Amino acid sequence: QVQLQESGGGLGRTGDSLTLACTASGRTFGTYNVGWFRQAPGKERDFVSGITTVGTRTYYSSTVKGRFTISRDNTENTVYLQMNSLKPEDTAVYYCALTNRLLSDYATPTDFHSWGQGTQVTVSS
Repeated sequence: QVQLQESGGGLGRTGDSLTLACTASGRTFGTYNVGWFRQAPGKERDFVSGITTVGTRTYYSSTVKGRFTISRDNTENTVYLQMNSLKPEDTAVYYCALTNRLLSDYATPTDFHSWGQGTQVTVSS
């Protein structure tokens, strides 16, 4: 069974950059598509970005497209989320999760499993 651990969250200001990492245990990590989601207080968990098993295809929500970049290194069992030009509305707990379903720019949390515990990102103006 694969377990996920997010890291790299923290405090930033508008325009800053942060890189999140999602590191997995288990030898089957490379067989899963991976998604990043975020959840702000009082709001639903929203899809941010996704990447296919070997990184051939990537997907982004409209709110982060052009600012965030997802990548993965299966030799390190890690998926990264490079976040540039951060905005206060990016403030949320960021989670990564796995899926065998096809990805899209509108992926939903119910299609994913093996969620990490999340990492907090806070952006001030």
